[in-house]
Amino acid sequence: MVEFNQQLLVDSLKAEYKHQDIPFSLHIFNTVSSTNQTLWELIDQGEKPGSVVIATQQTAGKGQWGRQWQSSTGGLYLSMAITPNLEATSSYQLTLASAWGITAQLRKCGISVGIKWPNDLVLDGRKLGGILTETKVNQGQITQAVIGVGINWANQVPETGINLQLWQNSQNCQMIHHLEILTSQVLIGIKSGIECLQVEGISILLSRYLDLLTNMGDQVYVNNFLGKVVGVTQEGNLRLRMATYDPKAALIPEISVQPGTISLGYRQTCV
Repeated sequence: MVEFNQQLLVDSLKAEYKHQDIPFSLHIFNTVSSTNQTLWELIDQGEKPGSVVIATQQTAGKGQWGRQWQSSTGGLYLSMAITPNLEATSSYQLTLASAWGITAQLRKCGISVGIKWPNDLVLDGRKLGGILTETKVNQGQITQAVIGVGINWANQVPETGINLQLWQNSQNCQMIHHLEILTSQVLIGIKSGIECLQVEGISILLSRYLDLLTNMGDQVYVNNFLGKVVGVTQEGNLRLRMATYDPKAALIPEISVQPGTISLGYRQTCV
């Protein structure tokens, strides 16, 4: 197993934050069950916002809707702790912010990443990575949150996936040379996304998210009725303008559907 080079990560972060202190407390492991779970355990032991867990491999990585995230060596697996000032009903804004922040940061590096609603990072129509946000709530307010991110770097991926190292080779251009550099860009991206949400608000954040959303204009079926993707609500629901409707019911020109209720799918690739 290739060791993660913590000094290379620190040097990359120092180049970004220059004369400031690095705003992250780094905890690096070879193997954990789940970076999210490990970080929650560290939070219980007193770790503060900005704490980050990074692992070269997960044995029980978490995906959305209770799915397992395949986490073989060669990928990037990390989690960051934050304390957002948000109502529990707005928890999905943390995912939107993180997705936008990471995507925007990678695009600055010359990588043409997009966002697939609600929480996937896509490259050439295939899945590059995903985000899983977990929160703790007290009296209707989010008191603590963990942002988990998995990105395909040099690991094996399914047919609907893509890894960044092979993609860069196909472009004959190395925008990001090391896993540790990718890690720094993801951390910077999460932080910038959360700051955008907290400072500029959900309306500005959402407009930026929609600019990078690959699903705009896609046609999907909901209960056998055809709709076209026209946006995302502030709660993270997908907005659909309906082209067909039940003639026995009142006309509903636009509806919204919650994450997890429909799948927008990925294209299969042929070798």
